Amino acid sequence: MPKVGIIYNDAKPVAKEATSAIKSWFSDLGWQVVVTTGWGGILGYAKPDSPVCHTPIESLVPPGFDQDMSFVVALGGDGTVLSTFRQIAPAGLPVISINTGHMGFLTEGYMGGWQEDMQHVVDNEYIIEQRSMITVRVYDGKTLLWEALALNEMVIHREPLTSMCHFEITIGQHMPVDVAADGVIIATPTGSTAYALSAGGPVIEPAIPVLQLVPICAHSMASRALVFANTEPVVITPANKHRLVLVADGNAGCYVYPDNHVVIERSPHPARFIRLHAGEFFKVLREKLGWGLPHISKPASVELPN
Repeated sequence: MPKVGIIYNDAKPVAKEATSAIKSWFSDLGWQVVVTTGWGGILGYAKPDSPVCHTPIESLVPPGFDQDMSFVVALGGDGTVLSTFRQIAPAGLPVISINTGHMGFLTEGYMGGWQEDMQHVVDNEYIIEQRSMITVRVYDGKTLLWEALALNEMVIHREPLTSMCHFEITIGQHMPVDVAADGVIIATPTGSTAYALSAGGPVIEPAIPVLQLVPICAHSMASRALVFANTEPVVITPANKHRLVLVADGNAGCYVYPDNHVVIERSPHPARFIRLHAGEFFKVLREKLGWGLPHISKPASVELPN
């Protein structure tokens, strides 16, 4: 009996309704269906009385989501997609995402056409697009304090955000650099259209094997976004007397103290997106972010009413 998984956002009524309908659809085809919510991928934020909420990466895989499963259906918005891959990337399962949110930048289909989309997947009429993820780990010396997978980015900053921090950053075997800024972002190509874009970083096509470092409100004209190969680890050592906050993909974080350091590496677990059409990245940029739309000139002169 073939098996499919469904991960949905139980905070959205439309996602709940879609889960019930899609589960029934697969059951009628004779498939085994395993259902869970996206909350399993939400690691939670640290608190002053609990500065580290450490959940091992591999322990997030939900029960029943194993090698016998053909694929996973994610029902929600971009946040659900991020949570889904945090849960199932270690299991190597491909995901088709159906948008029940707003932007849906990472999603593949829409609610109005889910039956047709599911039929294409069942009939193996799709391709797999692999996107790199990053492993983020916080250490105290050699002791691992916290770890997480991230598809978009890792951000480290001070509380409150509008306070200058100093960071010593080492990329692979290169000479360490000092960055003074409100914070720093290490982003994947997928994350280049998220927080990194808002902070002034470039858009990077998802297939390019790179990461980018983007200072947040840098305190030097020389500190600008840097793109580098994702084959080398990044080590960030805070040079501050105060604790900092680390956030992965906007929904998981811990405190980073002066004696800690953060290591970011390309994860051995890629995000495997099910795509029904090839070569859609520039189309999504155009439709979702307005990139590349035709420029319409303003009139040469405008007559104002008397």
